[in-house]
Amino acid sequence: MLLKVVKNTVLFSIIIGILFITFSCGNKVKSETGSAIENFSIKKDSSHGNSALEEVMTTESKQVNDVTPTDHSIIVGANRTELYIPILKGKRVGIVANLTSVIDVTSGNSSLHNTTNLYIHLVDSLLKHQINIKKVFSPEHGFRGTADAGELVKDGVDTKTSLPIISLHGKHKKPTESHLKDIDLMIFDIQDVGVRFYTYISTLHYVMEACAEQNIPLLILDRPNPNGNYIDGPILEKKHSSFLGMHPIPLVHGMTIGEYAKMINGEGWLKNGIKCNIIIVELKNYSHSSSYNLPIRPSPNLPNNQSILLYPNLGLFEGTNINAGRGTEFQFQRYGAPFLDKNYYEFSYTPIANFGSKYPKHQNEVCYGADLSKIKAERHFTLKYVLDAYNNAKDKSKFFNTSNFTAHAGTKILQQQIESGLTEEAIRATWKDGLESYKKTRSAYLIYN
Repeated sequence: MLLKVVKNTVLFSIIIGILFITFSCGNKVKSETGSAIENFSIKKDSSHGNSALEEVMTTESKQVNDVTPTDHSIIVGANRTELYIPILKGKRVGIVANLTSVIDVTSGNSSLHNTTNLYIHLVDSLLKHQINIKKVFSPEHGFRGTADAGELVKDGVDTKTSLPIISLHGKHKKPTESHLKDIDLMIFDIQDVGVRFYTYISTLHYVMEACAEQNIPLLILDRPNPNGNYIDGPILEKKHSSFLGMHPIPLVHGMTIGEYAKMINGEGWLKNGIKCNIIIVELKNYSHSSSYNLPIRPSPNLPNNQSILLYPNLGLFEGTNINAGRGTEFQFQRYGAPFLDKNYYEFSYTPIANFGSKYPKHQNEVCYGADLSKIKAERHFTLKYVLDAYNNAKDKSKFFNTSNFTAHAGTKILQQQIESGLTEEAIRATWKDGLESYKKTRSAYLIYN
């Protein structure tokens, strides 16, 4: 009997201790985030329903966070509502957004612990604050983030809020004068991954240009760059500008969206050198050395942090006939093709049509290559995977899709260097002067250390 009493006493003490620690941690997080999230709830709002994205948001957040949790000490611009809601009052507002345009409502809010809904979409948040949203503008992959890479997205209507959705990756890549005629202020809130050919920064350019032409301020809610700790790769040559790269920057640019907008203005990259009136809601507790794990996949084929860190390296395969994991559940975590040497590679897989890739390269064909899903992905850029695949292609004439590779690389020279057999070290040496010049330019526009 005495032993049983002792056991129960110890168990009760442990439970009390756990509850005390949980309560204390919750209060600490709340004090860091302040009033930015205190008024939000994940309960359904009968006046306009949940966000059009809510149905996919919970699933997507789990798919990214199955590797490592989000760092809640970093407060994104969208969460700092006390800084921007007063600016929006009485304005007719347009929003450039997708499924990543969310506010974290979990920190310090004990009422949310029993739900799987971790975020409220920016659109829902603003409607709760009675902000007059006129329309939503969506980038590549659409408002819900479900369209294939490069797939044209049509205009539409959000079924939950009845807001009109204007596609900026279909008939128009730039908002027209007609689109903006009833807008007093635009908001840009999209998660980037810091790679030149990831097209959200091209959308940023066109939105800034349209706003500047119509004298409309642009409010940018800044977000971390998960690859923001380094700068690397070839500099884009102006003659190879396209939607995959509009400016003379390296493949990995090392800036947040807010910093990049400052550079676009400062370098006179908008048409006729016009300037956009930008207002940046800055990140809190962020530096470029910060490790940040995205809570929601930023596009269909970047499902987790492993893929996001490997994307700068494997993204170049988009300009080749090598499959980079599209048509599998390990996008940008493997590469292969039927014409790679099966005697050299032990790994093989077969791409099939799936979410985010209706027509993957080498669909239903066995691809031989490498699996990178279990390696420790580092935050740096390397050519070793592209060089490995090229050197082990049985028919090298099948490797490059030249025009597309040039668009991704930003230069024709890289393909020529690979074909001539240069080592990665020798290729890197040719980037040195361009990178040093870019770093000096970039330094004038940094907001964060």
